[in-house]
Amino acid sequence: MIESPHYIEVALPLPLRRVFTYQYTLSEPAVVGARVRVPFGQRQLVGIVTELNASAPENFEAKPVLAQLDAQAVWKAELWELLNWASDYYQHSLGDVFANALPVLLRQGKPLGYAPVTYYELAQSAPSPSDTVLNRAPKQKQLLELLARGRVSAAQLKQAQISTTAISAACDKGWVRRIEEKPELKAQQHWQMALGEEPLAVNQEQAVALSAIKQIEDHACCLIEGVTGSGKTEVYLQAIERVLSAGRQVLVLVPEIGLTMQTIKRFKQRFEVPVEVLHSNLNDTERLHAWLNSRSNRAAIVIGTRSAIFTPFADLGMIVVDEEHDLSYKQQDGFRYHARDIAIKRAQLLDIPIILGSATPALETLNNAVNQRFHWLQLTQRAGVAENVEHELIDLKGLPMQAGLSEPLLQQIEQELSKHNQVLLFLNRRGFAPALMCHECGWIAQCKRCDAYYTLHQAQRRLHCHHCDSQRPVPKQCEQCGSTHLISHGVGTEQLEDFLNQRFPEHSVLRIDRDSTRRKGELDAHLKSASEHKNHILVGTQMLAKGHHFPNVTLVALLDVDGALYSADFRAPERLAQLFTQVSGRAGRAHKRGRVVLQTHHPEHDLVQDLLNNGYQHFALTALAERQATALPPFKHWALVRAESTDKTQVVEALNHMAACLPEVAGVMGVGPIPALMEKRAGRYRYQWILQTTSRKQRYQVVKYLLSQWENLSILNRIRWSLDIDPQDFT
Repeated sequence: MIESPHYIEVALPLPLRRVFTYQYTLSEPAVVGARVRVPFGQRQLVGIVTELNASAPENFEAKPVLAQLDAQAVWKAELWELLNWASDYYQHSLGDVFANALPVLLRQGKPLGYAPVTYYELAQSAPSPSDTVLNRAPKQKQLLELLARGRVSAAQLKQAQISTTAISAACDKGWVRRIEEKPELKAQQHWQMALGEEPLAVNQEQAVALSAIKQIEDHACCLIEGVTGSGKTEVYLQAIERVLSAGRQVLVLVPEIGLTMQTIKRFKQRFEVPVEVLHSNLNDTERLHAWLNSRSNRAAIVIGTRSAIFTPFADLGMIVVDEEHDLSYKQQDGFRYHARDIAIKRAQLLDIPIILGSATPALETLNNAVNQRFHWLQLTQRAGVAENVEHELIDLKGLPMQAGLSEPLLQQIEQELSKHNQVLLFLNRRGFAPALMCHECGWIAQCKRCDAYYTLHQAQRRLHCHHCDSQRPVPKQCEQCGSTHLISHGVGTEQLEDFLNQRFPEHSVLRIDRDSTRRKGELDAHLKSASEHKNHILVGTQMLAKGHHFPNVTLVALLDVDGALYSADFRAPERLAQLFTQVSGRAGRAHKRGRVVLQTHHPEHDLVQDLLNNGYQHFALTALAERQATALPPFKHWALVRAESTDKTQVVEALNHMAACLPEVAGVMGVGPIPALMEKRAGRYRYQWILQTTSRKQRYQVVKYLLSQWENLSILNRIRWSLDIDPQDFT
């Protein structure tokens, strides 16, 4: 630490790959890693100090720092090193990486401490309202019943769906008192590990996996490849117990918010320790408090989605990445990081073990396991009483269909419902129908801003583009021939739900997709209802494919996956194989035998036959050999430049200029410009250029050189462009 240096360098939350020099005249010492408020043009920004300098650059008049917001660094040394590594590896602005790693309130310059928490309690001196009065105000009655057990936070009342109007009315009547408290920020608040329930008995394969994990003294990456229902979570829990017993913290990453809720319940049942949750449904104050609790060791376990990988810990002892193959771990805009890969690097820096778990490991992960860079632990048998599932193909050629369902499948649904079992129908297409078509001339309603058809949402009587989010009312007549005979074309989850309600009126149908779970708490409520057998038929998109436990589901059907069999994306077969295996895993998870039905027009397809006859691992090892033969990732290392503009010629010209900067180096190749799989979206033409290299080091050096050359291309000021290291999505 240097007292009041003349100049400091600051990383700002901007897309520019550089830091900025400022004059430092404040009385308190400047600190590397602390937040400062600085002027930038007409704005004030909050940045992070990266370096303390003795003097400013020559011929440069630096502006003064307005305020230093922290007396010490925001992050410990390991997280500081990780964030700098991430900026370097992904060739992304350091200031933007820092901003992604901070809660919103800290990005805005709020104090590094707990915000006041609002509580409500019953007013002691207030007279008790009569039943007659309360019966006219059911929400206020519910509020008083909750507060009768003790004071409750505003966040908890919101979760209980008690409106601010009801709370204010109860306060105005003198029944309820509002209190604000600011928790103290004390470091190293310790907890004691205690079990809420005894561990389950493990089978031989689980015991072997646990023994291998327990023998790890320092950093190692373990891949647990276990068929669905094989008891991977029990292995996690027993491995975590050892870490908690040593007084160290654990980070558990899950891909989806829905899985977060399920995981929390399981972990809280097993461990009587403080558990914090980090996901996008938290408000800014809740997120800051969870972040601070982890940092000060008030939390023993942190469970979160992608961005939780940047959470600070007092003493992190293990990382678990569940469903490590899931595409949700890859950020697709802005700072395009992969949380799984950053988790592996963080575990390496901390010298701690990391567990990657999946029934369908990503090919990159499997390649590391095959080459013994990861410990490969396999669970091939379902745990407990769960039985292996049966698979069946239904060849759709020539069969009559009703809302995407063949008659053989409808008969099987009827059979399972008659046995009081549940049925899960998977259709990865929300809305009522994927298109609105004219029956006279064949015209189809198309989004004018995208290369995509509008999806019909019947309940709202609107057409909705799922790519750019534009909406419009359903037209009364064809825009091409004027006919009023407009029909829905294809099947979405809404139409399937409507048909099932008509076909099976005595059975409850529950649809779970993005449209039916928009409000906070809806997804959790739907999943709880399904797991408690309150619904007989479950209809869902890929939200239902991931790790959910429905013990009464005995029949799972995939209704339409043929499009993925012939996709232009080289990763499509891997994604389909993972989806098929994961969806199959929802059947027969308890003592009931399960069946998985796949409807297809191409039952003879090699991928379909391989999955049914040999399983995911055989498919994946074969796919790896094919990737190696065709020089595709993970055997080559890619960087993807995406560019877009309202002017198609301009975007292609810009990418050609960028490609022309590529030096002639052995093992380095550029491909493109080529149109994205969806060439036009939201009114902009989208093209791509791919850089392919033989090693990560070579890619890093070439990209660094290219970025320095591209700074001089004025044409880039007229388009939007981005860089994606290790790209996963080419749409």
